[in-house]
Amino acid sequence: MTQRNPPPWAWLQTPAPHQARYAASGLWDRCTIADCAVALAAQEPDFIAFVEGEAAMTRAALLADAEALAAALHGRGLRAGDVLAFQLPNWREAVVINLAAALSGLVVNPIVPIYRDHEVTMMLGDCRARAFFVPTRFRTHDFAAMATRIAGGLADLAHVFTVRGQGANDYAALLAEGRGRRFDRPQVDPLGVKMVLYTSGTTGRPKGVLHSHVTLARVVRQSAAHWGLKAGEATLMPSPVTHVSGYANGLEAPLLLGTRTVLMESWDAQAALALIGRHAVVGTVAATPFLVELADAARAAGNGLASLRFFACGGAAVPAEVIPAANAAFARARAFRVFGSSEVPLVTFGWPRNEALAATTDGEIVDYEVRIVDEAERDLPDGVEGEILTRGPGMMPGYADEAQTAEAITADGWFRTGDLGVRSAEAALTITGRKKDLIIRGGENISAKEIEDVLHTHPAVREASIVAMPHARLGEAVCAYVIAAADIDAAALAAHVAASGLARQKIPERFEFVDDFPRTASGKIRKDQLRADIRAKLSPA
Repeated sequence: MTQRNPPPWAWLQTPAPHQARYAASGLWDRCTIADCAVALAAQEPDFIAFVEGEAAMTRAALLADAEALAAALHGRGLRAGDVLAFQLPNWREAVVINLAAALSGLVVNPIVPIYRDHEVTMMLGDCRARAFFVPTRFRTHDFAAMATRIAGGLADLAHVFTVRGQGANDYAALLAEGRGRRFDRPQVDPLGVKMVLYTSGTTGRPKGVLHSHVTLARVVRQSAAHWGLKAGEATLMPSPVTHVSGYANGLEAPLLLGTRTVLMESWDAQAALALIGRHAVVGTVAATPFLVELADAARAAGNGLASLRFFACGGAAVPAEVIPAANAAFARARAFRVFGSSEVPLVTFGWPRNEALAATTDGEIVDYEVRIVDEAERDLPDGVEGEILTRGPGMMPGYADEAQTAEAITADGWFRTGDLGVRSAEAALTITGRKKDLIIRGGENISAKEIEDVLHTHPAVREASIVAMPHARLGEAVCAYVIAAADIDAAALAAHVAASGLARQKIPERFEFVDDFPRTASGKIRKDQLRADIRAKLSPA
């Protein structure tokens, strides 16, 4: 057994100073996800809480499996406060792992399946994960082999467990090991850290976003009320459950609201049509490309999806015409834009009853305070563009790193989003740009600096600058501007990035070779001009 080290967020107070007002106000439900799951299972044990393909999981079966897994993990030496990471697709095992962690007082670290050795090693090492669940294989990637490769360099990692594999360290074996074994639930502070989720930072070093049971529960409950989602109803979850939106609305909502989640392993519009009809799905939260493709499929099939009432979309630019076009394809569903981030999930909940605002703004501000400020953080009036600062009961307690937290949160508790926007008199928020050097590719945040650092290790690259370029389906894609020091082509540089261990989504889709970059008087690269250049090159003549 490896030595147990304190988590990097040991400095964090409970509640965090900026959350003291919410702790005292009664806005939070002072219970854990596990408390809620146990209560719901007692009320209606046979209600089907999760569906994945042909497999259905009742509340009672979920709780029994989670208790068995919790007992097995305790037997393997995991204790309350330890970090349990999982890098799984939208599989039912992720549901059980998440609930077992809540029962055990473990902190979960969901990792998106697209990440590879480089990112996963950083994340597991930063949060000092004690255990790690991975698929044996998923699609073309051998996750078990990757986990074995990186485990030796992670001093805190004591266990690697597989899912849908074989052997004593596989999920199925753990369940069998824990069946019938006594497990005494520890006392868990609902205001304490329950999740650390890494998000891309502009410095190239991802930040560990922390959330408690109460912050995520607040977001789930308030958004459900805004959208009219009720106990017993079903939602579709095609977004990764290792993203904050997929995690909260997919894994946690059935344990908090008494709803049913229909999981999709991977997005397919035709499959989504069938699932929505089969399970009487009333809504979903997913990326904009999914909305466009679902509406196209519904229109082509002459299927208005009679049960569907709402589609909350975000994570990428949403052209104004997308919302009314989608609404016209559905019998009664209303699509709307929402805005949030891992740090402040769902600052806006959308406009389900106002198509004009749903199409032209990024949603109605609900349950958050929002300030629009200038460069000196002075408040600006409605209608004037500035940086968005926000705070509310669903906001993170902080980052794992104390210095990153101090930089991001003001002394009086406002989170600096780094996004630019405009607020209207109707409390509508419209995102106009970003101060952050990030690319949002189909809802995935990609750090430009991370890719630039890899390109700069190639001897034929004198200087590289990564910017977002328009993409018809994904909203944005990765474009690399390169000043070459020797003969090199795009294919060789793409292979170099791929060989670095970065996720394939971070490989630039286009390379532009230039003699120099536009720069400020101090020599800083004018990325705004590079973005304008690539937009112009991709625009139809």
